[in-house]
Parts: sequence; C-alpha cells; structure tokens
Amino acid sequence: MAHRIVVCSTCEGTDGKGFAARLREGLDVKAMNFSVQDHDCMSNCARPLSVAFSAPGKATYLFGDIDPARDLDDTLAFAALYADSQDGWIEDARPAGRLRHCLIGRVPG
Repeated sequence: MAHRIVVCSTCEGTDGKGFAARLREGLDVKAMNFSVQDHDCMSNCARPLSVAFSAPGKATYLFGDIDPARDLDDTLAFAALYADSQDGWIEDARPAGRLRHCLIGRVPG
C-alpha cells in the first residue's frame, strides 16, 4: 500500500515546500511506504497550511492550520497512526497531539 502525504506549497505566510522536505526527512518512508509531495494550492486558503493523507482503500484526511514550526512531530505521529491502521480510520488520535484539532475532514476510502 502506498501512503501519500500532500502539503500545500502556496499557502500564504507558510513554507509548505520546506515542511514537506522536513516530513520526508523525519519519516521512515520506506518502512511506512510513504511518499510526500508538495502541491500548488489545495483550495483551503482560509486555514493555511493544508496537509492531506491518503492511500488506496483507506480514509483520506485533510488538515488545516498546520504550523510548520511546531507541528512536525504531531504530523509524524499521525503518519505512524495512519500507516498502522487497516482502513485509515483513526479512532484515537491523541498521540497526534495538536494535529487532531486541525482536522477539517475525513473521507471514507
């Protein structure tokens, strides 16, 4: 299963490309089978920085109001929860810290 994280690279006042690079560095991408991409505009301009998690057969998550300076560890913690889940449905997101309060939506897979 190929897990994907997409980071908005054009959110005003944020460094989406830099955050995506730091995610790549922090993730064990091979062990968790992740790719990290930055993407021009995810149409969530009112809540920058936007980050999405998706994988075939799993729920998709969209987060907003990500603070690149303080939310890296929480984003990495969520990535681990997501990789470990069978269907992407995270019942207890407390290990993801502040990130769980940044959730905009979850779409069933």
